[in-house]
Amino acid sequence: MSTLRDLADEHTQLRPADIDHLHRIAGDWQLLSDMSFADLLLWVPVGEDGTFLCVAQVRPTTAPTAYQDDQVGRIVGGPEVDHLEVAYRQGRIWREGDPVWYGDVPARHEAIPVRLRAADGEHGEVIAVVGRDTNLSTARTPSQLELNYLTTADDLAQMVADGTFPPPRHPGETTSAPRVGDGLVRLDASGKVTYASPNAQSAYRRLGYASHLVGEDLEALHRRLADDPLEGTDAANAVLAALRGEAPPRREIDARGATMLTRALPLIPAGVPIGALVLVRDVTEVRRRDRALMTKDATIREIHHRVKNNLQTVAALLRLQARRVALPEARIALEESVRRVASIALVHETLSMSNDEVVEFDGIVDRVASAATEVAATESTIRMRRRGSFGVLSAELATSLVMVLNELLLNAVEHGFPADDGTGEQVGTVGPLPEVVVSAHRFRKILHVSVADNGAGLPPQFEAERGGGLGLQIVRALVTGELRGTIELRASASGGTEAMLVLPLTRL
Repeated sequence: MSTLRDLADEHTQLRPADIDHLHRIAGDWQLLSDMSFADLLLWVPVGEDGTFLCVAQVRPTTAPTAYQDDQVGRIVGGPEVDHLEVAYRQGRIWREGDPVWYGDVPARHEAIPVRLRAADGEHGEVIAVVGRDTNLSTARTPSQLELNYLTTADDLAQMVADGTFPPPRHPGETTSAPRVGDGLVRLDASGKVTYASPNAQSAYRRLGYASHLVGEDLEALHRRLADDPLEGTDAANAVLAALRGEAPPRREIDARGATMLTRALPLIPAGVPIGALVLVRDVTEVRRRDRALMTKDATIREIHHRVKNNLQTVAALLRLQARRVALPEARIALEESVRRVASIALVHETLSMSNDEVVEFDGIVDRVASAATEVAATESTIRMRRRGSFGVLSAELATSLVMVLNELLLNAVEHGFPADDGTGEQVGTVGPLPEVVVSAHRFRKILHVSVADNGAGLPPQFEAERGGGLGLQIVRALVTGELRGTIELRASASGGTEAMLVLPLTRL
């Protein structure tokens, strides 16, 4: 299914600013749909012949839909869209007309022009039309809640036509909460409550206010209820800002162990401030879970930090032991173990600074590659380069992969560029500068990795499947076991050796 932007770009001449405004409409119109008890369809003109294209649709959560089928992408013309044409050409809300039928469903049509307000605050041009279509099959006498919903919906619909709804979105905010069903409070122009839904009344009761909200000064109530005076002031100021015609950020109030999220919206149909709409939601359990998750994340990070410290201690002990060992073979084995432990410690160090069990792997590769050059037997500088990006990897995958790359890089340095042969010439190097290149390429759920050098190449009679020392045995075991991938050793194009890894990323 094409997105709103795709459809608008393909079929219309709307400007980027127009399309962004339509995205804001579609991001906030669940509120209008729920209070209208109606489907909302966003129509844009696609020609001068009165043809319209539906680029977005939302169904109400408070009433049955008028459309069983998705209308997005549908192009309609002729008498069926006369009401859209009137709203678009005349710039007014269209409410006249008899009910229409969609199969067995009777529905009432309305059309709301969508304006993009000009930079100087004046009414802008109409760029689209919102169709408000109500399923009439369950029509009945509305309750007080439903009457307040419908009245507020009409005010918001007029604000859509004026270009003042939806309000600008604040950085970091989403449009998912609070919703109409969570709790609704309507204020008059003085800030007094004229209506509060049962769920809103319950949310305030959790904060310690047991009386009826109707007639209460909400701004003063927020100041009284909040445990934290600063928090209460912020919530109260949000109400005052909405009464002034502004759209403040969402605020939370903590009182008596409960937490309530509030969103204040100005009601200024036809440019006349008539009050505000305050949506509330009891988020006590949500915040409790958030705190539990934060505690868990902090604990996990501390565990990774301690594991890193322990690994570094182990590496230090092995390094100390290596200095006291007389046998060169034993000393070399201990030094290799130090490097292996240190490479794993790098992963845990990165995880200790992250909130997730994933790591940005490029930085780890660069540090491992830098450490590998320090063990080079050659007096020449070996250049390490990385091509491409490993991206974000899971902790499980990163721990095994860093071991593999550590071994491959050490092999490339130690065996690709051995010490000189007594003539002063470097054995097996091609060109003036020894080089090892680590390349990474992700395609779908597969990670392709290569470690290539321009050194001496593979020795004669080398068996790619079974040859090599302990390092290559570790590599093969990790690649085929823990990483469930494949490895191939071959001569590289630069004359040295290349190790090719193909690893599945299905565990990400």
